[in-house]
Amino acid sequence: MEFLRPSTLVEALEARSAHPDGVPIMGGTDVMVELNFDKRRPSALIDLTRVPELTEWGGEGDHIRLGAGVPYTKIIENLSANAPALAKASRTVASPQIRNRGTVGGNLGGASPAGEAHPPLLATDAEIELASVRGRRRVRARDFYLSLRTTALREDELITAILLPRPTGPQQFAKIGTRNAMVIAVTSFSLALDTENRKVGTGVGSAGPTPLRAEAAEEFLEAEFDWENGRPLQETVVRRFGELVAAAARPIDDQRGSSEYRKHALSVMARRALSWSVTDYRKGSTRCA
Repeated sequence: MEFLRPSTLVEALEARSAHPDGVPIMGGTDVMVELNFDKRRPSALIDLTRVPELTEWGGEGDHIRLGAGVPYTKIIENLSANAPALAKASRTVASPQIRNRGTVGGNLGGASPAGEAHPPLLATDAEIELASVRGRRRVRARDFYLSLRTTALREDELITAILLPRPTGPQQFAKIGTRNAMVIAVTSFSLALDTENRKVGTGVGSAGPTPLRAEAAEEFLEAEFDWENGRPLQETVVRRFGELVAAAARPIDDQRGSSEYRKHALSVMARRALSWSVTDYRKGSTRCA
């Protein structure tokens, strides 16, 4: 196995092109587990930790540009106001040690349906920047996940950045696991209200072969929400929203939970996220609860 350490993005893309079956590594929180358990033996490891562009973040027009190699700890410390749902999700990732190393780019590359970053990216309609020696392109998060652990990422491409729309309304994230901390999600949910365009975004994790949206729930809430004043919703509306979120799920029974339990939990989390969002909306806040 070769070990490559590019120091620029150009070198990294050239290494990726020359070793399409190689594995990029940044935090290594997933890759090293697979190597240690002999689940993967790539021809090369492409260490991206020396590529500065991947660890930077900042404004880019109406978006926040987040380098794919920015660790979760940095997101929590620096982007809670500009990416509240993603920051909330980042707080739930494993242990402090993992949050210091793990990255959104790694979450996207692994494409596990249980990854914490996926629901907020779907809910906020984020874009994923993919780069190769052929150039760069952007793919909406909603088009990125194709099937179980399969994405729109091509074999010669690297995930270089995530483009997050600046929040114009409340954003929420909720996750349930078999214990309170250091746990893989039984299921998770994210909600984002875009008050400028009067749009609702949702993201569902660990309840299907890929992270997914609850599109019927989005359309329902867009019609029912009081965009002028944010008045409390009738209980029947809140409950129906939860039902539509649960109906969008395609969960399985496994060691972490049953399909029925996942749907029930999603319904509860969706109702709570909506209630939190209404409260924040009335306060004029775009922070996550």
